[in-house]
This record gives sequence, structure tokens and C-alpha cells, in this order.
Amino acid sequence: MSERGSVARFRLKKALESLASKEGRGTELISLYIPPGRQISDVMNYLRQEYSTASNIKSAVTRKHVLDAITKVMQRLKLFKETPKNGLIMFCGAIPRGAPGSEEMELYVITPPEPINIYLYRCDNKFHIDPLQDMVKEKEVYGIMVIDGSGAAYATLRGQRLEIIKEITSGLPGKHRAGGQSARRFERLREVEVNEYYKRAGEYANKIFSSISGLSGIIIGGPGPTKSDFEEGEYLHYTLKKAILARVDTAYVGEQGVKEVVGKAPEILRNVRYVEEKNLVQQFLYELGHDTGLATYGENEVREALQKGVVKTLIISEGLDIVRAKIKCSNCNYAEEKTVKSVELSELKQSLIGKPCPNCSIPALTLSEMKDLVDELAELGEQTGVNVEIISTETEEGQGLLNSFGGVAAILRFRRS
Repeated sequence: MSERGSVARFRLKKALESLASKEGRGTELISLYIPPGRQISDVMNYLRQEYSTASNIKSAVTRKHVLDAITKVMQRLKLFKETPKNGLIMFCGAIPRGAPGSEEMELYVITPPEPINIYLYRCDNKFHIDPLQDMVKEKEVYGIMVIDGSGAAYATLRGQRLEIIKEITSGLPGKHRAGGQSARRFERLREVEVNEYYKRAGEYANKIFSSISGLSGIIIGGPGPTKSDFEEGEYLHYTLKKAILARVDTAYVGEQGVKEVVGKAPEILRNVRYVEEKNLVQQFLYELGHDTGLATYGENEVREALQKGVVKTLIISEGLDIVRAKIKCSNCNYAEEKTVKSVELSELKQSLIGKPCPNCSIPALTLSEMKDLVDELAELGEQTGVNVEIISTETEEGQGLLNSFGGVAAILRFRRS
């Protein structure tokens, strides 16, 4: 998984978690999906029609909230000259803040990490996030080859979409020799035929899998030892050989065998990412343990290294639930930043009420900006061309990164002076 893939998926995942938790008091929350190529002017015209329709809503409160939401969406849309290349998604509505009548209008604008193919306007009591859910899943393309003495099948697995590309038969005779043939002669002939079959199977594999742009790996399956013999021979191009992730035993060959591999694939592919994550953390631990000066950890230390441009790989735990909060004085423009846990935000807000500004002594301090620490550090890394990796907490190394090193670490390009 590339750093862009892990970061984009993390950001979308966090956004969806937040959106899923929000609920309106009535059918007042607007979800708008605009696919690539759709004219902004056409969408604006459609929203004007929806505004006219919403003006007839009987409930005064619901009517006001829907009209306000449509207006806010239209105002934001005016900032776009054209639809982004992957499309545009907006969520807007009045979100309750405790007692009735204390709603707050919220607007979320998402540029999806891959093109969306639907045009949708929906007004409901929840935001419609289903079309986005699949985007947080792994999208890498994997090749699958199932082979035994009777034939071979080739397929691709992209997300949850399985496609059978090709099936071939081996053309090999049975293992019982014809009358009059010596056992040795029969074996020699069969070895030649098996070798020719493997060469043909390899040619198909080379042609099919080499043509797939961004192939993330290959899984080979099948009943019996044939798959091992094939893999260990010189039948696959060396680049494809290096891409083999696992060898899987199946009861069948052909399409049914491919589906058996798919059934076992989630664990295999999860393990692949786990290995990548383990290797990243272990590399960091090696540099740290051997005192090479090429590793650092902790928010402040890593932030300083990022600002100096010496970070090669930034490693952040997705388990971090920390916010970078900016505090400003509305009287003198004094500003400071604090790092706090998400659950401590309310307490921080309360502590600012009536608190004098350190600069002008006027009690005018407010929280002006809040940003997820993972997102903030990832952005800082991306600005300086750093490899950014978001690490799960599902491995021992991932847990160690979070619990022992504060969830933030970096492998450096060179020693800091």
C-alpha cells in the first residue's frame, strides 16, 4: 500500500465515522454526490428546483433547516469553476446540540480518492454515506492462478470484484502408461509433456498478469504439489515470481478453485499489509536500538524533524485520538496551539471562558481551529515530500508504536545536526 493510499483511506475512514454519527431531528440532512464531468451550473439549477420544492414543507422548523442547508451548499458550489476530476460530495444539515432549538448548521465537502459514478441528491435524517463506504476498503489489484495436472485458471481480485480472465486445460494423458511402453520411457515422455504444459501455463500467466497496471501481488493455489512444482520452475517471469504472496491449497481447480482462494484471500492480504507494517516499525526500532541517529519519536521531536526536512518516512498510529487545537484572542490576535485528547476538548473550551489573554489580559480567548493530529502531521509530511504511513493497531508492533512511542515516529534521511 502506498503512503498516499494509506493516508487517503485513513482520512476518508475518519470522515465517514464522523458523518455516520450525525443525525437530524427530521428529514433535514442533505447528501449531494456530483460525478466527474457534471456541469456545476446544471447542479445549481437542480438545487434551485429543490429549494422551490422545499419551500412547501409544512413544518416551519424543518422547512427552515432544509432551505438553509440548500443555500449553504449552493454558496459553497459557487467556489468551484468545474467538478473535480474524481467528482465532489457534499453533506450539509442542522445537527442537534442538546436541547431542541440548539441545532448547528454543518457542511462537509469531500473530494473522493477515486471517481464516483452516481449523481445523487437526498434529504434524510442521516447522511447517505453508503456509496463512499467501499472506498475505504483495499483497492489494490491481485492476480490469482489456480493450477493442477488437469488445467489452470487465471483471475483478478479488485476490492470485492472477482473476474475470471482465462481457463486452460493441460492436455496431459493419464498417469497409466499404454501397453508396450517401458516405465522409464513413459516417465520421460510425461516429463516432457508436463514441462510443455507448465511453459504454456507460464506464458498465459506472464501475458495476463504483466498487463495489469499496479498489480499488488499474486496468489497461487491448487490441489496437490503441482502449484509448488510450477512456482519453483522457470516458468514465470522473475518480476511475477517476486510478486507471489502466498501458495494456497484448494480442493478444486478452475473457477471453483479460484473462489476457494478468494475465500482465503482476506486473511492473506491482511497479513501482507501486516508484514509491511511490521517491517516499517522494525526498521524504526532497529535505527533506534542501534543508536544510528536515524530515528526519532514523539510529537514534538517528529514535528521538529519534519520542519527541518530531515524525515524520510513518517509513521503514525491510526489509534491516535488526539487533536491539535489553536487558541486565539479576538482582542489582540494572540495565538497558541495545544495538543489534547479528543475527550478533553470540552474541558479545554470551558477553561477558556473568562480566562485572561496572556498578552492583553482581556478574557477573549476562543478555540479557533481544531485538527486531528494524524491529519495535521500527515499534511506536514506531504508538504515536504515525506513517505507517510498510517499504521494499524492490529499487530504487536502497531500496539508498541502507540503505547511505547506515543503513536508518532520517524525514520530520518540523515542525522540531525
